[in-house]
Amino acid sequence: MNEIDPFLFSVIIPTYNRLNEISELLLSLNEQVFPQERFEVLVVDDGSTDGTDAFIQNFSQDSGLNIRFLRQDHKGPGTARNLGMEHAAGKYLLFIDSDCIAHPRWLQAYADEVEKRDVAGFGGPDRVRDDFTPLQKAIDYSMTSFLTTGGIRGHSKKKLSKYYPRSFNMGVRKDIVQKIGGMNDLRHGQDIEFSNRIIACGEPVIKVENAVVYHKRRTSVRKFFKQVYNWGVARINLYKIDKKMLEPVHFFPAAGTVITFLVLLLFLIFPARLWPLPLIGVFILILMGIHGIVHYKDFRVLFFIPVIVPTQIIGYGLGFIQAYIRRIILKQDRFTGFVRNYYK
Repeated sequence: MNEIDPFLFSVIIPTYNRLNEISELLLSLNEQVFPQERFEVLVVDDGSTDGTDAFIQNFSQDSGLNIRFLRQDHKGPGTARNLGMEHAAGKYLLFIDSDCIAHPRWLQAYADEVEKRDVAGFGGPDRVRDDFTPLQKAIDYSMTSFLTTGGIRGHSKKKLSKYYPRSFNMGVRKDIVQKIGGMNDLRHGQDIEFSNRIIACGEPVIKVENAVVYHKRRTSVRKFFKQVYNWGVARINLYKIDKKMLEPVHFFPAAGTVITFLVLLLFLIFPARLWPLPLIGVFILILMGIHGIVHYKDFRVLFFIPVIVPTQIIGYGLGFIQAYIRRIILKQDRFTGFVRNYYK
């Protein structure tokens, strides 16, 4: 540390009406093994009406954390993160979502790496805790398994695409932000575009496998569908910014969606001949459910994984296909998908 950078890390948390979640997150930050005098916490509230401001004030008085509270008028998490970056004093700016819980060694894991080499950016994985619901575990399985994602989120050593740190658990050196600017105005995919600019600087961007956060994710199948649909849309919007952000692996869910609907259509036309095909699909999903039981040691995920996996693939695929048609074939302006709420 020095006079210019009094903290090694500035932890930036955008939040909106998530009082119960952010209270758990702040408690986990208060329990970090990393020295509290070496990091600050900036909570950027996006216009909450659930008493978040009063809670932060009380918590900052009762804990040993260096907490600052900033507020804006419901402009979205990207703008909130930019506001946090403008006020941050740390050498490295760290982002974590309000629905995450940090492992006690989260900050120490990053510190161990950045003190070895002065990297431009870094990211870590998201996982689930044993006390999370079976739905949250099923979503984690669908989002992190190589069988469903090809490792594109950085959770597997067998990766089919470039690793981009994501804003639920990522960091960037402050002088890099001063060079490339903050997050742009994309409604979805801001963090990938931001990571792409960090990588383009030419300095190392690393994954720190043991810098773990526990991600509670969406709490219903409907919300999860909207989320992955928007990610499919975002991938095409990212391609329109920089073609490098669209790789062959990103077409897989769209291909899977088209094949699924074709199989179902043909089955309706020729049920006597094609009856084994749906059964094969169900059998594969049940095998994934059994794999999930082994992985999470929770029998209940068997009833959720066969629902969540196709929800992710088809949701992402439909968003991708619709955005591809609108933006690439019909040459329309940016398409944003579900827009009712940034946080749902």
